[in-house]
Amino acid sequence: MDFNYVVIPALIAFGGILIAWFCLRRILLIGSKSFPTWRKATAGVVLSLVGLISLILAGSSGWNAIALRHSRSRPPGKIYLVNGHRMRIDCMGSGSPVIILESGAGGDGLDWGNVQPLLAKTTRTCSYDRAGMGWSDALPPPRDADHVATELNGLLTAAQIVRPVVLMGASRGGIFIRDYATRYPAEVAGLIFVDTGVPLQQRNPAFKADAESRQKGRPYMLMQRALFYAGIPRLVLGCPAQFPGLDERASKLYGEDQCHQSFDGDDLETDSLIRSGEETVHTGPYCRLPILIFSHDPATVASGGQPADLVRVSENMQEDLKKLSARSRRIIAKGSGHRISWKRPELIEREVSLFIERIRGTVPEPTDYGSTTTE
Repeated sequence: MDFNYVVIPALIAFGGILIAWFCLRRILLIGSKSFPTWRKATAGVVLSLVGLISLILAGSSGWNAIALRHSRSRPPGKIYLVNGHRMRIDCMGSGSPVIILESGAGGDGLDWGNVQPLLAKTTRTCSYDRAGMGWSDALPPPRDADHVATELNGLLTAAQIVRPVVLMGASRGGIFIRDYATRYPAEVAGLIFVDTGVPLQQRNPAFKADAESRQKGRPYMLMQRALFYAGIPRLVLGCPAQFPGLDERASKLYGEDQCHQSFDGDDLETDSLIRSGEETVHTGPYCRLPILIFSHDPATVASGGQPADLVRVSENMQEDLKKLSARSRRIIAKGSGHRISWKRPELIEREVSLFIERIRGTVPEPTDYGSTTTE
């Protein structure tokens, strides 16, 4: 049972109805007393507002829980048992090597909904949900890179995915694919990093300062979670909204997914970030393994308010990723922030397709290994 989106909404609905009933009882009681008219009117207005808000919250949380249960009863792709727990994977297209898409922090396989169909034109492409994300069962901590890599390996075996594969990780996912490539080197034909983090980056003073500033917004984050559990995003915005770059089916799935944020799964992975970093900080170099690196545009993130020292440190870390292989290339996605796959899907499609064809040997290898270009 999904505690956050079933049990909590049920408690909210029950509490809302109870409060509304109490307000109604109180209004009737005050009306029968010999209080001044102004007092009766004031109490009536206040209690009516409280009762109305309580009923809205009760209805919103209940409606959201029912809608989520309906939408999530038919997961895209297939569910496999991996060491006794359920994991979802969704594949499309044909050909080899297969691309395995690893989502970033707090995300699931649906985060790749706009680029997966594009990449599937070139080769078989699979997105999946890590434990505690999307439709995959939650697992106890630690949710570190070693566990994620082992579970992904089990999922690929259960789904009969032919290895070696190309691993493509976004954000935090870059840490996980490094771990996989180190633990199962014979199963990896290439790595693609999409504005990924690096091991133990949170120990850098610039990232520490950024994390401390984010902690100041924790009350807001807690309120945000409460609003999700109460179904307010669906009430105000409507979760099955259309998203640019997605077909109707994918748009509806992704829209519903925005009303089902995997806060607990993300928290467990965040709690294990140091452990994941220690497990992967010495990964690589990977000799001549093909590696493609996509990075955000420093000018774009700087104009968005990111501190200058954080921009500089991030740029250096992205550049250092090229040291992981003698066959690496880095591309700065012009005009893009962190979510490159959404801002520049055409760049991802073009360069990843070429990357796959070079692994196949159908097009010549580039002459600019070790380079950094802006496109």
